[in-house]
Amino acid sequence: MGSKTFTTVDVALTGVFCALWIVLNLALGPLSFQLLGLPIIHDFAVFFTLLLVAWVTGRFGTSLLVGIIGSAVAILLGPPPMVGPMICFAASAVIFDLLMSASHHKIRTSIYSFTIAVIATIVSAFFAGVLIGLLFTSNPTFQMTLTFWGGWHVVGGIMTLAITLPIIAALEKANVRKLKGDKQ
Repeated sequence: MGSKTFTTVDVALTGVFCALWIVLNLALGPLSFQLLGLPIIHDFAVFFTLLLVAWVTGRFGTSLLVGIIGSAVAILLGPPPMVGPMICFAASAVIFDLLMSASHHKIRTSIYSFTIAVIATIVSAFFAGVLIGLLFTSNPTFQMTLTFWGGWHVVGGIMTLAITLPIIAALEKANVRKLKGDKQ
């Protein structure tokens, strides 16, 4: 395993993915509710970004930073209804980053690393949904929070995995990480 400190490239990539988080969340979050009345497209904005930054950097803390910094800026730039979901998605980024530690933040074309990415995404999406349901809906019931809010966020996480993991597999096959200077 390499250095535990961030390289200049890691910092730059974290900044790029913070910007992606902001743009996708401000565009897709409201669109998700306008088109479907559901959070699943918003989940795509969140977990697509987290999966990609974890894959490209392979570092603890980059997903966490993207979620927290990206959410803070999205809150400042976005409409007031974005505040609640952004706080909850920032918290889910912390959970995601911690769970990705099980694979050392590596998402490669192995069953183990893909399984960890799936677990981290689904658990984090469920966590975000439950938080949103509990903290930012009127008169939440525990059952509604777990089933409706948690459930629909899990659906969004699964949709994200179905799109993002094949992209990561294709990028791995093309050796795109070599462009970053990884020794693999």
